[in-house]
Amino acid sequence: MSRRSLIGGAAAAAAIGPRTYDFVRAQETATWQEEPIRWPNVILPHCRVLTYYGFPAVPEMGILGQHTPEELYPMLLDQAMAYEDVDPDRPVMMAYEVIASVAQRDPQSDGSYLARIGDDTLQEYIDFCEKRKLHLILDMQYGRLSTEDELNAISQWLEYPFVHPALDPEFHIKEGETPGVDLGQIDASDITFAQNWLADFTAQRDLPPKILIVHQFKTYSITNKEQVGPVDGVQFCLEIDGWGPPNEKLDTYGVLSDIPIEFQGFKLWYDQDVPLMSEADVIGLDPSPDVIIYQ
Repeated sequence: MSRRSLIGGAAAAAAIGPRTYDFVRAQETATWQEEPIRWPNVILPHCRVLTYYGFPAVPEMGILGQHTPEELYPMLLDQAMAYEDVDPDRPVMMAYEVIASVAQRDPQSDGSYLARIGDDTLQEYIDFCEKRKLHLILDMQYGRLSTEDELNAISQWLEYPFVHPALDPEFHIKEGETPGVDLGQIDASDITFAQNWLADFTAQRDLPPKILIVHQFKTYSITNKEQVGPVDGVQFCLEIDGWGPPNEKLDTYGVLSDIPIEFQGFKLWYDQDVPLMSEADVIGLDPSPDVIIYQ
């Protein structure tokens, strides 16, 4: 897929056609108190989630890091429209996924092997997503911290109805291990804890249900995966990670999505996937992904 030149706001909408302009205007006139089809309280399975992933201002860590939020918006919009062209019966809900806690090779002063995004930077994304009616996903890379630690660290941001957590087991390391050298894992009990934590969190604050994304890189990323089940008030999505040619990605998706999960996710890499799978190929996966992430 070709990417359009970087232009923003109404000019971008007008430049990419009347149908896209209507899409933009629908977003900008909606409010979080309303429930239009693109932003229902229960997002899945009514909508398909499309998100751009990365760490702000670090190009090597994904497409989100290669552009400002405003620059990235027309590109995400263009990609969303491409998916709606393939599957017009399922609206696309757009999101940014920001790496909010970043695994480090060194232990840091608290021994966590983790650094956190600055509050000012995160607030910039909060404000932009609220303005544009995007959802925001906060990716948590663990280090040596627990699921509870990571959820508590972003609890103030989860107060926003459009902010959701993602857990990244690849970087959850044990004593004697190093992120990026050793591949980590979490257990089904960690996911169940996060589901119950989020269900209680939203119920106590009268918030809409949260999406919980867990990134799975290898078969051993989640131990006892068969014990994961649905929890009322949370929409759990298991996202299949990793890059490579389409045949390898299809094989991985088939193996890692073999246990029934509420919702399925799939990641694509603009620079590392050669060739990049088409929107029709992605929609045609079995099961068809509910969450699609581009890094």
